[in-house]
Amino acid sequence: MNEHFDFIVIGGGIVGLSTAMELTGRFPHLKLLLVEKEKDLAQHQSGHNSGVIHSGIYYKPGSVKARTCVEGAAAMIDFCQRYAVPFRICGKVIVATKTEEFAKLEELFKRGTENGVSGIRLLSHEELREVEPHCSGLRALHVPTAGITDYTVVAQKYADLIAERGGQIRTNCKVTAFGQDGPDNVVETTQGAFLARYVLNCAGLHSDRVSLLAGEASDLQIVPFRGEYYDVVPERQNLIRSLIYPVPDPKFPFLGVHFTNRVRGGVEAGPNAVLALKREGYRKTDFSLRDAWDEIRFPGVWRMAQKYWKTGFGELYRSFSKAAFVRALQELVPEIQSSDLRPGGSGVRAQALRADGSFVDDFVFTCSKNMLHVRNVPSPAATASVPIGKAIVQMAQEQFGLEAKPTTVD
Repeated sequence: MNEHFDFIVIGGGIVGLSTAMELTGRFPHLKLLLVEKEKDLAQHQSGHNSGVIHSGIYYKPGSVKARTCVEGAAAMIDFCQRYAVPFRICGKVIVATKTEEFAKLEELFKRGTENGVSGIRLLSHEELREVEPHCSGLRALHVPTAGITDYTVVAQKYADLIAERGGQIRTNCKVTAFGQDGPDNVVETTQGAFLARYVLNCAGLHSDRVSLLAGEASDLQIVPFRGEYYDVVPERQNLIRSLIYPVPDPKFPFLGVHFTNRVRGGVEAGPNAVLALKREGYRKTDFSLRDAWDEIRFPGVWRMAQKYWKTGFGELYRSFSKAAFVRALQELVPEIQSSDLRPGGSGVRAQALRADGSFVDDFVFTCSKNMLHVRNVPSPAATASVPIGKAIVQMAQEQFGLEAKPTTVD
């Protein structure tokens, strides 16, 4: 007989884990299973990021992303303090290196102020040098509340709380198909079939494919972008005190190459943003025929390429030319040299793309047949994972007509 659950959450990244954690807290009387296709949790986006606790500077005031980021940053710091997860408030500067960036910098200041980000201020060149002595720039925006943590540790703590509350987690458990058995969903996996009254798809890089398995149609497709990092050698890490970012291009959901202190020590530089030919392709040579074919036959990829080919070529050039990568970093810290950088890690971002070639830069959820699909949860998903998990569960509660019975377990 197939094992029966009230909830099945698909995906063991930080969003799936936060959602499952909230479900076990809000519905302690119901049975939950989280399935993850990898052998460990948080193996992709959640475990391959810079660890930044974003403050809420970049997002349009009043937007869902702005609200969840500001709320999420406070919730993440509280969570780290409560459960002894390493974190540090190190601050951040967003640096304008050209006069034409001044208006964008002032707009970021305005957005941050309206979003309720505390302590932010615009800096002159001289004031910038007081905060970051080795940083060039004509002006800058200082965000003293920005911080860093280790989201792999955060994700594991979410998993610990799920287990303490009676939820089950199964790794090496890939979803392969869906079916129906009366009112229940049948979730076919590599570990057999499970029955579930409700299913929540939080599959990240594969959320669109899981949706398709469930019979959902959409003009959105996940397109992977690889971000590559360099590590700053120990003897030159004194050049960077906090987080140093360029002024971002508002046309793109990426923030540009920057310097980031890591909570466990060290400084990394990057990432760029290169279209990957494998959804979990962390090396330049990684290739998946299925993933590449999906990209080639999706019209949104070609329309995006037509719009942004020049920017894309620049990112690709920096991927293969360390000298070009270094030149981009030198706009922020002129003293940095090629010899100061060693090859570091990389990550792959699940970027949702529309058929018209436009980036999807907001949250997208759909519900049907007692299933909720988290189609797109872009950055700051890790920072805001606590309120995002709450929002997903609230949506499921309203959609499915569930009655919550909150637990007192922390």
